[in-house]
Amino acid sequence: MSEEAVSQAEVRHVAQLARVDVDDEDVDRFTRQFADILEYFETLDEVPAVDRDAELTNVMRPDDERDSLEREDALRNAEETEDGYFKGPNVS
Repeated sequence: MSEEAVSQAEVRHVAQLARVDVDDEDVDRFTRQFADILEYFETLDEVPAVDRDAELTNVMRPDDERDSLEREDALRNAEETEDGYFKGPNVS
């Protein structure tokens, strides 16, 4: 891919959007780097598609039921509680 895939004006525009000051040397370097990146994407486009459906398997374990803490035990170390619940900061 030629370096003309990305122009210096486009590099300056992206730098302006990002509020980054770039000098002429940086613009030249970034123009080449952007062209290289676009070439990598073109290479990815050449990867053949897979025509088969993927076999999906459930990798989750089944839920195990077990006794939970009593409310008083769960709230024992809470800094603040209110009406039997954890109390957190107000969110507005």
